[in-house]
Amino acid sequence: MKDARLHGVYAITDPVLCGEDLINKVLAAIQGGISVLQYRNKQASLAAQFKEATKLLSLCQQHDVLFIINDDLHLASEVNADGVHLGQQDRTLLEARQQLGNEKIIGISCNNRFDYALAAQQEGADYIAFGRFFSSMTKPQAPQSEIGLLQRAENELQIPVVAIGGISPDNGRSLIEAGADMLAVIHGIFGQADVRLAAQRYAELFQD
Repeated sequence: MKDARLHGVYAITDPVLCGEDLINKVLAAIQGGISVLQYRNKQASLAAQFKEATKLLSLCQQHDVLFIINDDLHLASEVNADGVHLGQQDRTLLEARQQLGNEKIIGISCNNRFDYALAAQQEGADYIAFGRFFSSMTKPQAPQSEIGLLQRAENELQIPVVAIGGISPDNGRSLIEAGADMLAVIHGIFGQADVRLAAQRYAELFQD
């Protein structure tokens, strides 16, 4: 049974795109209808990360949005985030589970490898992410993923699947129809002049 909370628009912050206006931009994205927020800022000091993450967690709790920390188990634990997202080069899922406990959400990036996804599910991941599906401004060198991965995941995985990489309101519907439970977006939301409207356009893809 898939976790019903892990569905919809999965927004990921970017320190350059959000800058000093991080809180206001995240609020606008929440008002636009995002379901999950991942905080990612590897440039800031630990103190600044803690301050930002604490504010964002409070904001997300007020609006029933899941709050996930990128990569950093210590920060996720310190602020009591809803969970953590790990890449293939980060700490192991077992380490994350031991540190955060069974109630927290742990997501794993699987790039374009279905075997990684199967292993992550077996080890107890709460969701996995495939991508990039399209040309990505954030990670242009990320390996190309084919839409068949989502179709296979729909048939073979029991946990939610995130699609990421160059996703727009125009191409996102095809990924949802193929089996994506969530669409991860960075520039498509936080790089737009009207963040709320941008988020809303993605959220509408899940309402049909």
